Amino acid sequence: MTNRERILAILEGRLPDRIPWIPRLQIWYDANRLTGALPEEYRNLSHREVERRVFGGTAARDGIIYRISLENVEVRTRQVGEMDQVIEYETPVGTVTTRLRSTEQLRQQGIQDAEVEFMLKRREDYAVVEYIIEHTRYEAAYEEYLEYECEVGDEGYPMINCGDCPFHHWMRALTGYNEAYFHLNDFPNEVERFLRTLTDRFKESVWPHMLDSPAKLLMHGHHLSSHMTPPPLFEQYILPYYQELTPRLRAAGKVVALHGDNDTRQILGHIERAGFGMVECFVTSPMVDTTMAEARAAWGDRVIIWGGVPSVILEEPYTEEQFEQYMDELFRTIAPGGAFILGIADNAMPGSKIERIERITQLVEQRGNLPLSAV
Repeated sequence: MTNRERILAILEGRLPDRIPWIPRLQIWYDANRLTGALPEEYRNLSHREVERRVFGGTAARDGIIYRISLENVEVRTRQVGEMDQVIEYETPVGTVTTRLRSTEQLRQQGIQDAEVEFMLKRREDYAVVEYIIEHTRYEAAYEEYLEYECEVGDEGYPMINCGDCPFHHWMRALTGYNEAYFHLNDFPNEVERFLRTLTDRFKESVWPHMLDSPAKLLMHGHHLSSHMTPPPLFEQYILPYYQELTPRLRAAGKVVALHGDNDTRQILGHIERAGFGMVECFVTSPMVDTTMAEARAAWGDRVIIWGGVPSVILEEPYTEEQFEQYMDELFRTIAPGGAFILGIADNAMPGSKIERIERITQLVEQRGNLPLSAV
């Protein structure tokens, strides 16, 4: 079977011939290319060519089903010092700003800037950002998706990023985690009104594209966690949204994925109740408290896991012996191997040892035929 056939089999609840091994190498590739540290055998290859050489496929994360634009909002960017960029959004009802910050190391490795100031800082900002939300347009890009799916071919299957749920988008991208809880306490009326506006906008503009597009595998949710979206908040603000959306997507033959590179130990049950069919870039111990055994016990084969290799075990100070022990235990834990795609959570980082990633390719060839043995 090809990687495409394996992924589609798993999405349809069938057992492929072997575990698909589809890691994300983008950060490792970009950082080492920019610093001149790519191994000699990969030095003149593109990212896609390196993927093909290392594991025989592609992670296929670059497709889209819609394009976003702003109407009647002027966006201006200015440099502040050497490391900061301030972005201003001017509307007829006011102006809000964000600030991005980089470091020399991040720039050398091609890693995106960190957002250190967010749109929503004061009570008065809510009306401005509501205006921006209401004047955001989503235009279908289905032909572009089909072209991308064709380009990916048998080497993988596209996962399409459709943004976050309203509450966590507000928390992570518009207020920032540091301020979100203060806003819930200090501006409760503004927050509740804003969340209703954002939810209505997603229902009107994002949901139809998710339902009508030719894409089957849709990522709609990022970084939900035990710490920042614990059970009480999940139940109040997140669960109702997904429980209205995901049955419609399932009926349309779609699988909804959560980008799960955070500790999820306390919300494993909530993730399934929300209707997620997959948790991709699923991260486990030793990076977070959650273990693979806990996730498999909680979800069985009802929620597909795409992950299993925490990026830290690909680097020092983890020894070769510790790496081999981890991989041996992982194969035992995931047996018999259904509803599972092997990948790195979240990405192979700049310091990852490419030899260990190549070794996983060997292990999959040696031990990855399904069903797996737990012995």
